[in-house]
Amino acid sequence: MSSVEFDPRASADSLRPEAKAWLSAQRKAAGRWLTVSMLLPLLGGVLIAAQALTLAGILAGVIAGGRSPSDEGGAILILLAVIVARAALALVGERVAARAAEDIKLAVRQSLFAALMARTPEWMRARSSGELTSGMVDQVEALDGYFARFTPAMVAASVLPLVFAIGLMTVDWVVGVIFLVSAPLIPLFMALVGWGAESASRRHLGAMSRLSGLFADRLRGLVVLKLFGRAEDEVGRVQIATEDLAARTMAVLKIAFLSSAVLEFFAALGVAGVAVYVGLTFLGDIPLRSVPLGLEAGLFCLLMAPEVYLPLRTLAAHYHDRASARAAVASLDAVFDGLPEAAPLPVMAARRAVVPVRAASVVIRGLTVTAEGRGKVLDGIDLDITPGERIAILGASGIGKSTLLEAIGRFRSFEGDIRIDDAPVGAIDEGSFRGRVALLVQRPRLFHGTIAGNVRLARPDASDADIRRAAALAHVTDFADRLPDGLETAVGERGRGISGGEAQRVALARIFLSDPGLVLLDEPTAHLDVGTEALVADSILDFAAGRTLIVATHSAALARRMDRIYRIAGGKLLPVPHRPPGSVPTRAGMGDAP
Repeated sequence: MSSVEFDPRASADSLRPEAKAWLSAQRKAAGRWLTVSMLLPLLGGVLIAAQALTLAGILAGVIAGGRSPSDEGGAILILLAVIVARAALALVGERVAARAAEDIKLAVRQSLFAALMARTPEWMRARSSGELTSGMVDQVEALDGYFARFTPAMVAASVLPLVFAIGLMTVDWVVGVIFLVSAPLIPLFMALVGWGAESASRRHLGAMSRLSGLFADRLRGLVVLKLFGRAEDEVGRVQIATEDLAARTMAVLKIAFLSSAVLEFFAALGVAGVAVYVGLTFLGDIPLRSVPLGLEAGLFCLLMAPEVYLPLRTLAAHYHDRASARAAVASLDAVFDGLPEAAPLPVMAARRAVVPVRAASVVIRGLTVTAEGRGKVLDGIDLDITPGERIAILGASGIGKSTLLEAIGRFRSFEGDIRIDDAPVGAIDEGSFRGRVALLVQRPRLFHGTIAGNVRLARPDASDADIRRAAALAHVTDFADRLPDGLETAVGERGRGISGGEAQRVALARIFLSDPGLVLLDEPTAHLDVGTEALVADSILDFAAGRTLIVATHSAALARRMDRIYRIAGGKLLPVPHRPPGSVPTRAGMGDAP
């Protein structure tokens, strides 16, 4: 018994109506190329009829008309021209269909990437990077056959057999009826087999996605697995996933072969039926015609018999492409929590607010953030920050300081209202927002490359002098100049080769290379000794002049240099008595509270 569960209802319900509409809507990305690829097979149908008619005339003239092959020279040249035209048309059709599929895949990958970039780190942390990568690469690739092969074949199969059958009825009505009765049986049984094909394809893509995610995640953690002696165990798990994928691949192939067998069976019955009828009619055993069937007409019917079923055979050969595409779309829908719009970025960007470049004001009302397994990390926070103010946030580790900065920086979902310069953070264009707001996280990500290259990520067009100026301001040059290659020293992925404090300063230099109006710093002086901390704090305050600054820190020395200090306790933001540097002492001894 096959391991594939044959469940027509589950297979039919695997793709939401919205996902089906999304798949159809992707045709717009191909423009005229897909339309041309669907029209060319119809033009090919005209050439098929012309080829059969010409060949039948040549054979009838030679066999029954007493003409020699040399007498049919003109007709033979026409026949050769038609054959060459069919081959050229098929080649052009393949090229155009491939171009259309490539355009669609590019558009889908761009929209998926844009949707991925719009997600918060909170969403990303809950998903396997390997699974997301597999979706954007392997499962989008599964759309190729659907648009390049199945869609043109579907158009041809829907039109040509019916047109051929009606045309042949003018030659012999019995032959036309045979085609009209037998041809619909092929798509009917293809649909029955197709339920199992889609179910098997969905399971196959799921196994491939799991294997891709498992392999990518284990490869990323290979050093840790080696250190703890778990590498061999994980090799076994990858082997099991590989064998599962192989079994599901064979299940898909079994159904594909079954689909082809069903098609060939009914096509053979139809061709045989026409051949038997024509032969018996020539012998006079089937007196259904008022006039005798001529040799040319009989040969034309026989030659057209396999061609009537050819579009259906082509459709069946590519029917598994449809199942694979539908399964891929269902998987993308599940992995990405919904499918992206066909072309969201230009339209959405045009409707969003653009924030001018200057020191930002921040207004927070009723900010509530809930974390899975922790409940409400922040509960109803209100805060007003005027342009150019410097705010320090204190609190124990895990209390919500980072969460507050991530919510302001649009890296974490929240309830309530956060406005920057009176614009809701969710309504600001992504490019404008990232140019306006700079966020330094506790564990900044450094990529494999040079120190200068990692700093340049903030502004790819920055000159070497700009890079060095930002690096000097962040005191990166204090340690980089002691290295043989200076700022051109290579670092590994995640900053391997330099310390945590040095990596923090490289990330801080990225911010110094940009020109934000709001600077959010999460533990910018962590992992630094007292002397270096004071130097980095001076640089931060120098850079923050004329900008709005919010710092989450454990450092009391850094906090005392801010205009206002708050601490987070019990999900609330509480003011801390504080006298800003250079201010006149007041009876309350504290700055403005919200």
